[in-house]
Amino acid sequence: MKKVKLLNLKGEEINDLKLNEEVFGITPNDKVLYDAIILARASLRQGTHSTKTRSEVSGGGRKPWRQKGTGHARQGSIRAVQWVGGGRFGTPVPRDYSKKQNRKERRLALKSALSHKFNDNEVIVMEELSFATPKTKEMVNLLTTLKLADKKVLIVVANFEENVILASRNLANVALISADELNVLDLVNSDVVLFTNDAITKIEEALK
Repeated sequence: MKKVKLLNLKGEEINDLKLNEEVFGITPNDKVLYDAIILARASLRQGTHSTKTRSEVSGGGRKPWRQKGTGHARQGSIRAVQWVGGGRFGTPVPRDYSKKQNRKERRLALKSALSHKFNDNEVIVMEELSFATPKTKEMVNLLTTLKLADKKVLIVVANFEENVILASRNLANVALISADELNVLDLVNSDVVLFTNDAITKIEEALK
């Protein structure tokens, strides 16, 4: 049975929390996880890079000089690729980089990432996460208490609280997402994942 310590805001253990083995205890499928990471990274690419070909640049409606007798190399148009200001050849054009993965594979990839985090002791669960004030030092103090100040921390909550959002948004090593937004890329990019108890419940209900 998978268990993790349930902590309070002071970093003190108050109980043991049982985790669903179907979510946090599977044998990770690294191939599906890799495909999900590639899909997530590809979806971040806009694909709007573009250059003009010789048919799209302006000018060059006529032959710049006659074919023979000038001493110049023969030229047909100033829009040709060898001319300054001419068109480009073999350069990027707008395209869609998105990939597809079926629903079962996406769920398996998420479970695999969560199981990797649990196996590597990179999962922390807190009873609740709330601050009295919206100050960054509140989050800094919590991370210092948990010995996470120098790590990349992904915080997963069931519902956003304004003070938590404001306290974490200025910290470069902290990412705050809701349980509904949990994704493979954020998981693998983090050193430690800090869940609230309610977030764990929502995730297990969605993935079991």
